[in-house]
Amino acid sequence: MADLEINDVSMSFVDRSGKGLLALDRISLAIEHSEFVCLIGHSGCGKSTLLNIVAGLLAPSKGTLLCAGAPISGPGPERAMVFQSHALLPWMTCYENVHIAVKQAFKGASQSELKDRAEQALKLVHLEHAINKYPFEVSGGMKQRVGIARAFAVEPKVLLLDEPFGALDALTKSSLQDELVRIVEKTRTTVVMVTHDIDEAIFLSDRIVALSNGPAARIGRIWEIDTARPRDRLKLATDAGSIHYRKEILEYLYKRERAPQDVAES
Repeated sequence: MADLEINDVSMSFVDRSGKGLLALDRISLAIEHSEFVCLIGHSGCGKSTLLNIVAGLLAPSKGTLLCAGAPISGPGPERAMVFQSHALLPWMTCYENVHIAVKQAFKGASQSELKDRAEQALKLVHLEHAINKYPFEVSGGMKQRVGIARAFAVEPKVLLLDEPFGALDALTKSSLQDELVRIVEKTRTTVVMVTHDIDEAIFLSDRIVALSNGPAARIGRIWEIDTARPRDRLKLATDAGSIHYRKEILEYLYKRERAPQDVAES
């Protein structure tokens, strides 16, 4: 059984004039346990909308979604989300920002168990030294580490990432990508990530799923990334397979940019 099943999901909105807009059109995708899938596509194609539907923050107009066989009808602890903005509560310490999520997810657990879960999550992202610091006292990359720790602390079946490294500098981004790979390999968590960074997608993914241009976006193309793990980002820069993936993905996106009336490939 797949950890996540998206079955014929469509999403419509009504604009200010009262006109209906079909954003997503019959999206179907099954994501297996411990698989890492990246969603790519041009801005406005509905990547984040699809992720928000999986998170339960939006209800689809049509179609069904299952997480570990159970219907998705709203947010739930089996799905954790990390946004591009760290979304930390500024009046709480790094520890308290993680603890509040753990307390919500594990109702009835003892205080000592909740404390241990929060501390272990921060250790997972190497933030033991910042446990009592407030968000304004740490760097942007460290804030994102706290957000990642908070997500993993609730032990989700599926981790949802919406461009979590998009606002970071290149070196910090690379460091956090490496940390994410390490944690995912340790926890065997299933991941769905939205990104505009093709190199990031190739480095992280088992599959890359491209959405066609919106409106009425559909799945346009899927690449199986069979590069062996662990992956070395320096070697990937000259690896023939990775260069081939990058060329194909760039060509796909470039052609779609020049074709406003996009039609998904079969």
